[in-house]
Amino acid sequence: MERIADYETLYLDRIADGVARLTLNRPHQGNGVVPELIRDILDCFDRLDADLGMRVLVLTGAGKTFCAGADLGAMKRYLDERMMIEEEPFNARLLGPVSPRLRSLRIPTIAALNGAATAGGFDLALACDMRIAARSAKLGETYIKLGLAPGNGGAYLLPRLVGSGVAAELAFTGDLLTAERAHALGIVNHVVEDGALEAETLTLASRIAGWSRKALEATKHLLRSSWDVDFAASMSASYWATSTLQYGADFREGVEAALEKRMPVYNQKDQPAAAGK
Repeated sequence: MERIADYETLYLDRIADGVARLTLNRPHQGNGVVPELIRDILDCFDRLDADLGMRVLVLTGAGKTFCAGADLGAMKRYLDERMMIEEEPFNARLLGPVSPRLRSLRIPTIAALNGAATAGGFDLALACDMRIAARSAKLGETYIKLGLAPGNGGAYLLPRLVGSGVAAELAFTGDLLTAERAHALGIVNHVVEDGALEAETLTLASRIAGWSRKALEATKHLLRSSWDVDFAASMSASYWATSTLQYGADFREGVEAALEKRMPVYNQKDQPAAAGK
């Protein structure tokens, strides 16, 4: 493991070839969100997009919590200091860019849910491409318990994973889900024993990281954009992505490796494909 960068509220490691791990590091506050954490996360995302050696990001939390949403102590201090109605709470003003930016990362993302993921922390996990949960993890769209509505993308993301009826029940009740129930609903890809979370997540991340970054970027773009376009538009985008990739060295290597019955070896430092960007 190699430390890439230390921030005030998180750290970034290279845990395998092509695999980065971003760890929220406010364990004594449940990795709760404060403006400093948002600033550090957004800077870290920019760093990852610029590093062509990275092909997968694992997002997790230090300690026993993934992310409990907003730091309520910091929120209370903010509210006490800024009671003017025209002032926008920091949770809405600053948290807004985080989930869209996470979803727009060029590389695949995996949330490793080592503990509770609630409210904004749950939405942060939903913004990742995949989720692996420790068996003891608890997940929930719990904004309603604070007199709030989903504020970090959950109102958009959750119905697309579980359907409108289940999403409505989870959002209206604020109920917590066990890891097993979240898996049954399709929110979580895999549930693993607590002590196996790191190893199992790394296994999946390393499998993905072995493929062409160009192809990973194009695939992620097509999957994400397919939610917002019709079938014909998605097929058109797929055609152009595939046509572009066929001119690259990675495609030639993939074909030759398949014919030679070996694993392909890609030049992972190549410039990423545009993938419709």
